[in-house]
Amino acid sequence: MRSSHCFLITCATLFTVLAFGAFEASAQAPETQIARNTNGTDSPSAETDVAAPPVTEKVDPDAYKTIPGINNRRVGVNMTQTRSLSLSNAITLALQNNNDIEVTRNDVKIAEANLRSLLGFYDPMLSVSPNYTNQVTPQPSTLGGADLSGVTRSNEFRVNSSVFTPLKAGGGSFNVFFNNTRDETSNSFSQLNPTYSTSFGVTFTQPLWKDRSIDFNRRQIRIQRKVIAQSDADFRRRTIEIISQVQRAYWDLVFALRDQQNRQANLELTKENLRQIEARIQSGAAAPLQRAEVSTELANRESELLLATQQVSIAENSLKQLVLKDPNDSQWSESFVPTDQPVFNTDPINLDNVVSDAISNRPELQRLKLQSEINEIDIEFFKNQIAPQIDFNANYTMIGLSGTGTAPTESFTVPLISGDPATSSSAFLLNELRALNPDIVVPLVTIEPSVPPQFLGGYGQSLKNLFTNDTRSYSVGVTFSFPIGNKTAKANLAAARYQEERIAAQTRAQEQSVIAEVRNAVQAAETARERVLTARRARENAEIQLAGERKLYEVGRSTTFLLFQRENALTNARNAEIRAETDYNKALADLQKATSTTFRANNITVDSPTDDDGN
Repeated sequence: MRSSHCFLITCATLFTVLAFGAFEASAQAPETQIARNTNGTDSPSAETDVAAPPVTEKVDPDAYKTIPGINNRRVGVNMTQTRSLSLSNAITLALQNNNDIEVTRNDVKIAEANLRSLLGFYDPMLSVSPNYTNQVTPQPSTLGGADLSGVTRSNEFRVNSSVFTPLKAGGGSFNVFFNNTRDETSNSFSQLNPTYSTSFGVTFTQPLWKDRSIDFNRRQIRIQRKVIAQSDADFRRRTIEIISQVQRAYWDLVFALRDQQNRQANLELTKENLRQIEARIQSGAAAPLQRAEVSTELANRESELLLATQQVSIAENSLKQLVLKDPNDSQWSESFVPTDQPVFNTDPINLDNVVSDAISNRPELQRLKLQSEINEIDIEFFKNQIAPQIDFNANYTMIGLSGTGTAPTESFTVPLISGDPATSSSAFLLNELRALNPDIVVPLVTIEPSVPPQFLGGYGQSLKNLFTNDTRSYSVGVTFSFPIGNKTAKANLAAARYQEERIAAQTRAQEQSVIAEVRNAVQAAETARERVLTARRARENAEIQLAGERKLYEVGRSTTFLLFQRENALTNARNAEIRAETDYNKALADLQKATSTTFRANNITVDSPTDDDGN
C-alpha cells in the first residue's frame, strides 16, 4: 500500500515538473522583451500597475493584474507627470539653476565690483567750500585803520573750489583750484571797499623715485585683477564639479531605472510561474507545497524591486537637487525620464594626452599661477618702497582783484595852499602873503586817483583781471623724505620672497596631485571599459545557462529551485552589465573633471571675466 502511494506521488511530481517546465518556457518570451527594452532606447512604461500581493497559502493569480506599479508608490512623485530629460538638458538646467554655481558666479561679480571700487580712486574729486566770516579786530593805534571805537570790522564771504585728480601713469596728481572772496571792511586805509579777490591755478605733484612705477593703489588694482581671474578659476572649477555631479547623478538615475525594469521583469516571470503552479494545483497535477517555494521566491523578488524603486527615488532626488533652484519647484513632484543611454568606446585612453590637458586646464593650477603673479606684484611694490621719496612739486596761480574805490576815481586840482584853516595848517601863511600882496596867485596841484582804474569794478572786473594773467605767481620745488633704516619695507620684501618659494612648492605639490588624480581617473575608465566587456560575456553565458537549465527543467531533469537560481543569476548578470556601462560613463565624466575638459566635451562656453579697464 505504501509502495503504491509512493508511486502515485512520484508520478504526480514528475507531471508537475513537466507541466511547470512548459509554462516556464512560455514565460521566457516577455522576459527577453523587457530585457531588450532595458538595454535599448525604448523603455517600458513606468506607469504599469504592479504591487506585491500578500503571501498566503492560496493566492489568486488574477490579483496581480490589478496591483499598481511600484513606481506609483514613490513618495512625492506623481507618475502621471513625466519629464523627458537628456544629459545635455540636465547640464543646462544645472548651469541656470544650481545654487552652488550661483554662489561662485556672484563671487566673480563681487570681485569685479571690488575692482571698480579701487578704480574709483582715480575719479576726479570736486570740492566746493563756501564760507562766511565776520570779524571785529581791536587796533592798538590809528595806523591800524580803526574807527573812533578803536576796532576794525570786516565781513568776508569766500567760495573756494577745486578738482583734484590722481594720475594712473606715474603716480602723480594735479589739483585745479578756483578761489573767490568778497571782503568788506571798516579799515580807513583800505582804498577798495568792498574788494573782490579771485585766483585760478594748478598744483602738480610727481613722484620721481618711490611710488613712481607702482604705488599702493596701483598695486591693489593689479592684484584685484588677478583676484578676479582667481574667482573666475574658482567659478570654472566649481561649475565643472557640479556638471560632473550632474553627469554622475544622471547615469545613476539611468542605472536605477534600468535596474528597476530588470527587477520588474524578473518579478513578472515569478508571477507567471505562480499562475502556472496554481493552475496545476487546481488540476491536481502539483502538490500545494510547490506554491510555497514559488511564493518565497516571489516575495524575495518583490523585495528586490522595492529596493530598486527606492534607489530610483534616491537617484532622481539627487539629480533634482542639482538641477532645480527652488525647493518648492513643481518639478520635484514630476518623474524624470532620462532619454540618453550609456555610451561605450573600446578605444584606449592616451595617458600622456590627458595629463597634458590637465596641466593646461586645471583651475587649481591656474589659481596658483595667478597667486604667483600676485606675489610678483608684491615683490615689485616692496622693492619700490625701499627707495627714498622724492617728489617734484609745481604751482602756477593767476590772481584777480577789483573793488569799489573809497577815494575819487578821477584826477582833480586843488590849491597848493588852502586858505581854510579847517583843511590846511598853512592857511595863516597864505593870509599873511595876501596881506602883503593881494594879487598873489596860489598855484594849483593835480591830484591823481590812488587806485588804478583796472581794479575798479565788481566781481566781473576781478575775473577779467584774473584771466589777463598780468598778476600771477608760480613755484617749483622738490620734497625729499626717507625713513632711516626702513625696516618695514625691507621686512615686507623678505616675506614676499619667502612667499614666492612657498607658492612654488605648492604648485609642484598640486601638479603631482593633479597627475595622480588623472592617472586614477584613466585607470578607473579603463577598468570600467574592461568590466563592460566581461559583464557582457557573463550575461551572455548566463542566458545560455538559463536556456539549458530550462530545457533540463522541461524534461524533468532539474528543479524549480535550480531554475530560480539561473533566473536570478541572469538578472544579476544583466544588472552587472548595466552597472558596468553606467560606471564607464561615470568614469568618463570623472576623467573630464580631472582634465578640466568638461566644458569642451559638453560644448559649454564660459564668459571671460572683467577686462583690463574694469568693464
